[in-house]
Amino acid sequence: MSTVTSTARTDGAQPTDDRKAPGRPRSARADEAITEAMLDLLAEGSSFEALTIEAVAARAGVGKATIYRRWPNKESMLVDAIARLKGDPPVPPGTSLREDLVTMLRPVGALRSTRAGQIMPCLIPELRRSPELQAVFQRAMEPRREALRKVLRYWIERGELRSDVDIELMQAMLAGPLLAKNVLFWNPDLPREGLPERLVDAVLAGIGVR
Repeated sequence: MSTVTSTARTDGAQPTDDRKAPGRPRSARADEAITEAMLDLLAEGSSFEALTIEAVAARAGVGKATIYRRWPNKESMLVDAIARLKGDPPVPPGTSLREDLVTMLRPVGALRSTRAGQIMPCLIPELRRSPELQAVFQRAMEPRREALRKVLRYWIERGELRSDVDIELMQAMLAGPLLAKNVLFWNPDLPREGLPERLVDAVLAGIGVR
């Protein structure tokens, strides 16, 4: 007897051919198609508020049921989509404090030329209006902040940074100007080339590294 039971849906979604039996892993290919579809729609200028599950399903070539088996709502989809958009945090070489910090900042410095750079300006108005979406964004960004925290703690333990350095403030001092430059297009007179290196040098000089 089949382990899959046909059930009626009340949300209008139609069953798709990627239905899995209980206990089997969900399709990684479908996951990728769905998150890529969401990112494509955002990159094309769709606001998060206007984005619908139906539109994502149509772009991904799946049924709504496929999406709802994976995510309860579009907010939870956005967490995975942003994580995919950002990718894994860079791995610092561990050779010096300066080089580790520059390595962590280079992806932020390149943001404008990436799909993330196209999407983030579209999300900013929604982040300001929606506490729920702001919480989603913070959850998605936390792994990258934690990766930078680990770099700073590593060099504090080795005596290269003062033990009283405010780690959260130092993160803001390093990443904030790059985000302002690449997401908000702030100060066109500030050259983008070499900016991560210049920021790291300025911050390290200012805090008096050992």
